[in-house]
Amino acid sequence: MHATAESGRIREEIMIEAIDLTKRYEDGHLALDAVNLRVKAGEVYCLLGANDAGKTTTINLFLNFIRPTSGYVIINGIDATADPIEAKRYVSYVPENVTLYGHLTARQNLALFASLAGLRKLKKDDYYRVLREVGLQERSFEQRVSEFSKGMRQKVGIAIALIRNSPALLLDEPTSGLDPKAAAEFTEIIQELRERNRAVLMSTHDVFLAKEIATRVGIMKEGRKVMERTSDELKHEDLQAIYLNYMGGSYRTDDRPIIAH
Repeated sequence: MHATAESGRIREEIMIEAIDLTKRYEDGHLALDAVNLRVKAGEVYCLLGANDAGKTTTINLFLNFIRPTSGYVIINGIDATADPIEAKRYVSYVPENVTLYGHLTARQNLALFASLAGLRKLKKDDYYRVLREVGLQERSFEQRVSEFSKGMRQKVGIAIALIRNSPALLLDEPTSGLDPKAAAEFTEIIQELRERNRAVLMSTHDVFLAKEIATRVGIMKEGRKVMERTSDELKHEDLQAIYLNYMGGSYRTDDRPIIAH
């Protein structure tokens, strides 16, 4: 499944792809059932669903935290299961609860993660520029992150992704637990990432967030992707009503089938 372009280059317009992705655990539980999705550069794909729908499992498979039972996870044309180290060069991950070093400042955390990515020639002004871009207040740049709110920690997590210049981002419930102001600020950051031609795959249970920022929305239920719509299609449809319909288990006869790719 490897692309043939030179290593270190952006190889595919389709940055993130799942092909018949399936995960069955040893106890027989089918967590993911033949899921297909694609995220191109400049797209924000929101995976909607209740707890245990398979959203986080999908993200974890892309990160090689767990291995698929069958199917493929592809990042920039690279099979992320067969070659996870190479695939991870092109992707950054922001979890629901960003893990940072509490005794370090925001700038020091950013410098540490940048150095781990091989970026060792950056200066203080480079880190400050990125922290400004994600909306962190300047008085917090040299503040220990142990004193940060969750929203502030999420901003540092996004800053780490930006400093690495990753063309693909995986976000797992990034607005969970954020207050309305922090969630609105986070939404603006995601919109800016889309304008910068990043590919973003985000799991969420927030229907309104998905309607606002997604270029494509997929609904998951019991490990299956049961619906997919583009943002253009959703201009004429009620996403909340569609979501509640699927979550309730009653499938309207006038609802269109999922879009196959």
